[in-house]
Amino acid sequence: MPNRTVLVSFLASVLACTSHAHAGGAPTRYFDLLNASHDSVTSLAVAPAGNRAFHEIDLGAPLRGGVTSTTVEMPEGDCVRDFRLTFADGRTLVYPGVDVCRHRQLRLTQRDGRSGPVAPDQALVRVP
Repeated sequence: MPNRTVLVSFLASVLACTSHAHAGGAPTRYFDLLNASHDSVTSLAVAPAGNRAFHEIDLGAPLRGGVTSTTVEMPEGDCVRDFRLTFADGRTLVYPGVDVCRHRQLRLTQRDGRSGPVAPDQALVRVP
């Protein structure tokens, strides 16, 4: 009998968590950030495309340069977003118009991590 009580309690907890997670009706959207640049990314923020109301996303720790990646949970909103990344040397790049519904990843290349100006539209690499 105690095993059945534990099982029922566990299942009730799982169902409660799942219904709470989907209470808003919008599925959780995850997005990958792959850093193949030479510099670490220290900050990531997203905003609706064309809007400067950026929402900081916790990376946990800087995303080291080389070839490292992380998966982040996107805040609710439209598919097309602007990404703002800050590198360890203080540079900030904005990648406009990233469609997080059609693409699963933003890949930073060596060109993105170099010193000197890089036009955001040239720095963006979208991976379907």
